[in-house]
Amino acid sequence: MSKMFTNAIFTLLFCITGLTVSAQSVLISGSVIDKLTREPILGVGITVKGTTSGTATDANGRYSFSTTRKAPFSLVISFLGYASVEREITGNTSGIMTELEQVAILGQEVVISASRTPERILESPVSVERMGQSAVKELSAPSFYDALTNMKGVEISTQSLTFKSINTRGFNSNGNNRFNQFVDGMDNQAPGLNFSVGNIIGLSDLDVDNVELLPGASSALYGAGGINGTMLMTSKSPFNYQGPSFSFKTGVNHLNDDNTGNQQFNQLDVRMAKAWNNKFAVKATFSFLQAKDWQADNDSNFDRAARTFKSGDRASDPNYDGINVYGDEVNANLLLAARSLAGGFAAQSPAGYALINNLINANVPFNTIKTNLAGSPALPFLGVLYGLNKGTIASQSVSRTGYNEANLVDYDTQSLKASGSLHYKLTPTIEAIAHAAWGTGTSVYTGSDRYSLRNFSIGQFKLELKGEDFFVRGYTTQERSGDSYISSILGSFINEAYRPSSGPASDPTSGWFAQYALAYGNALGGGANNDAAHAAARGVADQGRFMPGTPQFETAKSGIINNTISSGLGAKFDDKTNLYHYEGLYNFSNALNNVVEVQVGGSYRIYQLRSGGTIFDDLNDKIDINEYGAFAQVAKKLFNEKFKLSLSGRYDKSTNFEGRFTPRISGVYTVAPNNNIRLSYQTGYRNPTTQNQYIDLSVAGGRQRLIGGLPEMLDKYKMLTTMKPYTDVSYRAYDASLAVGAPNPALLKTYEFDPRGIRPESVQSYEVGYKGLLGPKFLIDAYAYYNKYKDFITAVEVYQQQGSTYPFPKFGVPVNATGKVTSYGAALGIDYLLGKNYNLSGNVSYNEIGDLPADYLNDFNTPKVRYNLGLGNKEIIKNFGFNVNFRWQDEFFWNSSFASGTVPAFTTIDAQVNLKIPSVNSMVKVGGSNILNKYYITSYGNPAVGALYYISYTFNP
Repeated sequence: MSKMFTNAIFTLLFCITGLTVSAQSVLISGSVIDKLTREPILGVGITVKGTTSGTATDANGRYSFSTTRKAPFSLVISFLGYASVEREITGNTSGIMTELEQVAILGQEVVISASRTPERILESPVSVERMGQSAVKELSAPSFYDALTNMKGVEISTQSLTFKSINTRGFNSNGNNRFNQFVDGMDNQAPGLNFSVGNIIGLSDLDVDNVELLPGASSALYGAGGINGTMLMTSKSPFNYQGPSFSFKTGVNHLNDDNTGNQQFNQLDVRMAKAWNNKFAVKATFSFLQAKDWQADNDSNFDRAARTFKSGDRASDPNYDGINVYGDEVNANLLLAARSLAGGFAAQSPAGYALINNLINANVPFNTIKTNLAGSPALPFLGVLYGLNKGTIASQSVSRTGYNEANLVDYDTQSLKASGSLHYKLTPTIEAIAHAAWGTGTSVYTGSDRYSLRNFSIGQFKLELKGEDFFVRGYTTQERSGDSYISSILGSFINEAYRPSSGPASDPTSGWFAQYALAYGNALGGGANNDAAHAAARGVADQGRFMPGTPQFETAKSGIINNTISSGLGAKFDDKTNLYHYEGLYNFSNALNNVVEVQVGGSYRIYQLRSGGTIFDDLNDKIDINEYGAFAQVAKKLFNEKFKLSLSGRYDKSTNFEGRFTPRISGVYTVAPNNNIRLSYQTGYRNPTTQNQYIDLSVAGGRQRLIGGLPEMLDKYKMLTTMKPYTDVSYRAYDASLAVGAPNPALLKTYEFDPRGIRPESVQSYEVGYKGLLGPKFLIDAYAYYNKYKDFITAVEVYQQQGSTYPFPKFGVPVNATGKVTSYGAALGIDYLLGKNYNLSGNVSYNEIGDLPADYLNDFNTPKVRYNLGLGNKEIIKNFGFNVNFRWQDEFFWNSSFASGTVPAFTTIDAQVNLKIPSVNSMVKVGGSNILNKYYITSYGNPAVGALYYISYTFNP
């Protein structure tokens, strides 16, 4: 299948090349200088008006390119901080000298993402945020990716130093599969996860040309996913930005951190680009980051069944389960354990069992019986039999002693990414590209568990042909899990390595819970109070426990993380999932003389799930998922070009689901020059993720299994037929009745799954916005939206009775909410040029959940209010600049399959000062993020983030 489509791509490439190569080209060249200083300007954008065709000036301010656009046409010469100039081109033209004048100007950036065609950001039909090269250079955050949270309506869930998830407009999550991320047209997701792994194979700051972010639904143009937003990152062209560049950043984090003490942070970025005769070009990038990761150390006691806190700690609660403590998820009912031991002893030694009970019934004191049984094999059972007879052993759960996350996961963070590309211009306007990008690293990700991603890697490889009006591309994403593993499985298996939770049939008393019950009964019978008896029991059961740092612990840990989950002996993933994607687009606007804008496009995608049974149900069968789609868009300016109407629609089909049509209609009305009101109705949808469909994974120390929501996955566990599970609420009620010694099976209520299984989720989004210049120095952007979701994908937790096993095995299953889910919000952003190069910016966003179905677990996971303020000056005095960003967000409640709790309100300040050294084209920057070092969390169960202070040197930024 992959070979067939690769051949099809090449066939299409040759056809398009044949159609366009004969077009006559117009050759244009010239130079650009600063009107005041008379010095050449590097990086000035030279574009044919209304297209993406063009180039940029080199270090000497010169440019040269050709276009197939029929003359006459206008050439736009623009650079941030200068007034744009237009030149009329009537044919081949050389030696154009342009003088640009510095001017305070806002809102003139050109964006492509909103309509997949160039347009001024002021005229975008939907909300769009943009970050250009100039802004990247002046950022106070450690990287452009960290600075995305300064954009209006954007929030980040920080799970580790290098793993961050971007989101807009609510329903934030640690692995956000409602948000699409593209790099040079390639979907940046890890195909086995269906979300982007931060910026592991994204761009370095040196190679960023621009970043455009669309809040809200965008399926009509970009296909499935992106139901809450889409981000497009574009790298610098080697034709336009040549020569070597490098940056070295060093710093420190973990200040006032009792876990680690101060730790060093280092990052090296390199970029090389070279072009020959504006015909052939090569580019290579390299980036390496090394640091000590933030540590998750929340030891709050958590009831995972009820998703709520409970009082107590390891010393006071026998059933303690710490949020970032693993291995303590495994528990058992003490009364049931005692009864099992008593029953086993009665079967093994009926006479001894009768003798002891007769003595107890005769009210012989415990210590007297103990003395009489000295040396007898019946002695260990005395406490259990005594407690059962007297009713002193309560029905309560006890958990195993867990290990802190710091003892289990790898916090030695590394991130290495490299890319290379070859570029060849078949004609002045048609470019062929071969691109390869590869990233690997060590990080920590939060899903239903905390996953230690060690030597995790993703590779992306692309062939593309593009021109002024079209592109055709094919690429593959290759995901490799490396040495990644599940922390809770590791903690549980280390416990099992020194003492199994349950002993073998030949020696049932050797198990951890049996040892605990026997010791508890004996301590209680000997006169200890309940707390002291539990402490004594844990001390006995934990004898021989492998302590972190000891050879026994490290040997057991090594064995477990080097064996796969599917083997039953380890915690390691073995994922080698791949994605193949083919797509093309043609813009007919030029062919129609721009009387009307018309675009059409299509795509085909294949997911190859290959986890060896460690994530998906693919131990014995290979799983492939095929998706295809096509879209069209028509736009026309009306009423003397004051109103632009756009209509678009897309049809998509996936292997396991029915086809979907997603329309979009938008209008932009110019109420005054540089002042526009926009209205849009958008639809979006997302297919259930690959994991929503086919996951089959044990988590929470083996106490819970995540399974896919397709009918075939439900049938595998007989959840639609003979072994229907029970609801979470009813099981907890039954468990409570068991705890008081009066089990009532009538409390159990069956959960009825929809026989259709999981289905795609869709949204209808309504938005109104305004963007305009109130004078040359004040830009305002505001919007309000309302979203209505159908078949919202959520999850349920159910319990299935499997024979006499207790507790009942727990399952997490994705389902569609049965009712309506709505959300709404608004945002306001301003930019104000104060004079003398000062720039003041700010934004505030408001997001709220509306209607919720009765059976829906609220995972809106978004603060109602958050705002940013920024103040900067690129040159406060000669060659010196600064930038400061202030951010605040309200407290909110975070719900996830891993943990639930309140995320407190927090404030952070990022700042930097820089010195530009024009003589060597360099910049020195000193700055930091969260410079007040007030630790905060962005999502519950994740590590607290402190300050990171740095100094950097950049050549040819």
